Amino acid sequence: MNFMLTKEQENFKMEVKELTEKYVTPFAAENDKYSSFPKKSIEILSQNGIMGIPFEKKYGGLGFDNLTYITAVEELSKGCASTGVIMSAHTSLCSWPISEYGTEKQKEKYLTPLAKGEKIGAFGWTEAEAGTKTTAVRDVDSYIINGRKVLITNSHEASVFIVFAKTDFDNNKLSAFIVEKGTKGFSVGEAEEKMGVRGSSTSELIFENCVVPKENLLGEEGKGFEIAMATLNGGRIGVAAQAVGIAQGALDAAVKYVKERVQNGKRISQFQNTQFVIAELQTKIDAARLMTYRAANLKDLKENYGYMASMAKLFASETAMEVTTKAVQLFGGNGYSKKYPVERMMRDAKVTEIYEGTSEVQKIVIANALNIN
Repeated sequence: MNFMLTKEQENFKMEVKELTEKYVTPFAAENDKYSSFPKKSIEILSQNGIMGIPFEKKYGGLGFDNLTYITAVEELSKGCASTGVIMSAHTSLCSWPISEYGTEKQKEKYLTPLAKGEKIGAFGWTEAEAGTKTTAVRDVDSYIINGRKVLITNSHEASVFIVFAKTDFDNNKLSAFIVEKGTKGFSVGEAEEKMGVRGSSTSELIFENCVVPKENLLGEEGKGFEIAMATLNGGRIGVAAQAVGIAQGALDAAVKYVKERVQNGKRISQFQNTQFVIAELQTKIDAARLMTYRAANLKDLKENYGYMASMAKLFASETAMEVTTKAVQLFGGNGYSKKYPVERMMRDAKVTEIYEGTSEVQKIVIANALNIN
């Protein structure tokens, strides 16, 4: 068992770190303040292949493994959680199901521009109430979709959406569809005013007799639930990596601050209590990182990684919330000020306990895998 990244993975992670420090982190506060999409950052990332890391080169990707991709999510999220989730949702939730379940024509038409970053992708799963009320009725050579999806990441910037709708009403079966921006009957609602990850747009998707050609059915009809669950398993690894990045970014900022801040003639870092807090937090971050890397590695090995992904997301997201909260505390009153990044990171961290399935949902997945009933 090797806990070390390969030289190639380390080099790539360092490349992403450098890109983040130069083109992502400097704009994080502005993205947060104005809820602005980091367009220039995404353009630079696209030019460097970051929007298509785990996809085959023939479709415009870099051809790297999932573990390499996850390290990139982590590095981006250290600097700007919004940019991290934009890239992660685009890759894990939209591009991946097309690469896994799409036809050759679908891959050429949709995956290639997505992997190149020419288009942004989104995933239309969540609805206002439990279950899926959105419907898709077959009409000769097309499907007519009606319904609404809520809290959809990348909604305003996306050109390609993976949407799930009920097609078999007797057996309550779902199907997955590729829906393009501009399709007749499809619109995007107003952006949500969010607590955190404010640079990432989150909105409602509205389908009113939306006509989708039958060629845009993704996978087999009636297999939508299975496609969604497989996609979410991978997405949870991405969220775990985002949480690790947020946590490490917050702790790095706190360490820098306590080494500079002087109280009663001593740097705060010289107090044993401060040292103990930082030691404990770094230990938890490292544990979360290893769990996240393990899940990504299992996905690369094509092993059953679902509940490992849930454990990684559960632990990493709760670690991110603890680390960012304590980082604010280490900053004292300054931690509550927008002059410093840790208050933003604390707000950003919270959503990692919620999207891609709440912490409670992850516990259900883990308990089921352990046959606890």
